[in-house]
Amino acid sequence: MAHNYLDNFSLNGKTALVTGASRGLGQAIALGLASAGADVICTGSKPGGCAQTMKAIREYGRDAWKYAADLSDRRQVYKLIEEVKEDDKQIDILVNNAGTIRRHPAAEYPEKDWDDVITVNLQSLFLLSQNIGSEMVKRQSGKIINIASLLSFQGGILVPSYAASKHAVAGLTKALANEWAKYNVQVNAIAPGYFSTDNTQQLRDDPVRSKEILSRIPAQRWGEPNDLAGAAIFLASSASDYVNGHILTVDGGWMAR
Repeated sequence: MAHNYLDNFSLNGKTALVTGASRGLGQAIALGLASAGADVICTGSKPGGCAQTMKAIREYGRDAWKYAADLSDRRQVYKLIEEVKEDDKQIDILVNNAGTIRRHPAAEYPEKDWDDVITVNLQSLFLLSQNIGSEMVKRQSGKIINIASLLSFQGGILVPSYAASKHAVAGLTKALANEWAKYNVQVNAIAPGYFSTDNTQQLRDDPVRSKEILSRIPAQRWGEPNDLAGAAIFLASSASDYVNGHILTVDGGWMAR
């Protein structure tokens, strides 16, 4: 009997949790997963911040829920985890998307900015993966998708804390995959290139840096958030059941240059 391989990309009956889902890449990923059939738990840093995302998810006929948590505050990370557990929602797909960036010369980098970036981009990601991933391990089923970066491979300019955190995200993705693959929990990451988001507004507003960046991208354009949805659907679905510890670049060809 012929097998319809497109069925492997269906997320019907699955529930995803996407951090930083109020706008940008997180919003696009949440909507992409909903379009493939998933119900979605949306988290954002401010109460009501995910309202637009939830409205769009429900237009796909999927359920949506929202939670607010400032991931730079460890107490709020733990509170988010407890609230989700208390509401008895089984999370089949965890997307650790939330992130922040601060730009300063390394010699003058403020300690607080360093701590905030590392806490949001790395510490909260690990705590969520540890707590939600342990339940996936018990069920022997689950998908974790971390949002890495081109700066998981490169050093960047004026962003030492961001580069450090994203290198660590790539390493943690591989470490968790090594431990959990045998339990049928796939842990992978997406490394977006230069996308049109709040995090890159300063670069896009700089005519010199913007031109330098575009000149290296073979696609000759900045990425749009929707460009990430297909990669997220793949890594969230059974189509990627034998993909473990992979960092998938979605970068318009930047890393191939």
